[in-house]
Amino acid sequence: MITFFNTNLGDLLNYPFDSSKRIFIGYLIGAVVLALPVYFAATKADNPSTRGIKGFAAFLLPKAVFLAPSAKLDYQLFVLNKLIKAALFAPLMLTMVPVALSVSSALESLFGGGLMLDAAPWLVMSLFTILLFILDDFTRFLLHYILHKVPWLWQFHKVHHSATVLTPFTIYRTHPVESYLYGCRMALSQGIAVGIGYAVFGPTLKMYDILGANVFVFAFNVLGANLRHSHIWLSWGDKLENWFISPAQHQVHHSDAIEHRDTNLGSALAIWDRMAGCLIKASSVSKLTLGVGQFNGHDSLWGIYSDPFKQIFNRCRQTISRIWQRNQAS
Repeated sequence: MITFFNTNLGDLLNYPFDSSKRIFIGYLIGAVVLALPVYFAATKADNPSTRGIKGFAAFLLPKAVFLAPSAKLDYQLFVLNKLIKAALFAPLMLTMVPVALSVSSALESLFGGGLMLDAAPWLVMSLFTILLFILDDFTRFLLHYILHKVPWLWQFHKVHHSATVLTPFTIYRTHPVESYLYGCRMALSQGIAVGIGYAVFGPTLKMYDILGANVFVFAFNVLGANLRHSHIWLSWGDKLENWFISPAQHQVHHSDAIEHRDTNLGSALAIWDRMAGCLIKASSVSKLTLGVGQFNGHDSLWGIYSDPFKQIFNRCRQTISRIWQRNQAS
């Protein structure tokens, strides 16, 4: 038991030094740099006293946001979800290797053996890096779309949307069931990419990376990923937001307005939202309130973990009751 806690809590302490984690120090520094022009734009140029290190610190880390009850729950979930995932879901998690082997075997059977294309190493690395990124980004969008559109899955995803303030730790504000689904999604997308790469290019597969992270994922995270869950409004402008989801667009996604909730579901690329007809530009939104309206069922850890199951049970009971009443009437 002690080893379990030491191992998992040690992993959490290592997150700021792991480029595969959103709160990696390099990504946080990128967010701070991008917040600077927003700060200067928000303060008056004709009043230098409003600017300075203290002013920027207060702008970047307001107590009203980072010490809000919603944010405090995010910090607790950051720790508890890690322990729950390790204790309950790790043995059940889909892994990349069997997916990759299944995909490569299927392709080899389809084409009568591996294609083993003879391409320059730089081209293989480039294509494999792009394939990994595209599949990862698309499957993130697809699962996110399903979580919004399937009513019983929405009950789990609603935990994330019930945040009334946004901080970089809000990314960890998820129900364990959703975390499990995203873990399987990652294994599936990576497995498909590796399986295709193995069948097409052979066993020697490498990607272009920075500190172990896919170069495109690294760029996305450095260029404001942590501002997506923040109070800092950073838009890329209408033209770029046709192609890439800006931090401001993701904040619109967290709006409690029902017309905003099922929009901007993409992670890095906006093309999936455009194809699905659910892209909204930041410039079209003037006022934003976060959360899921008057709902307050996620104002405690117990509520966060139990409410989705309670809501699903109630929906099932109501459905069964309606079916029973119709049968009785007939």
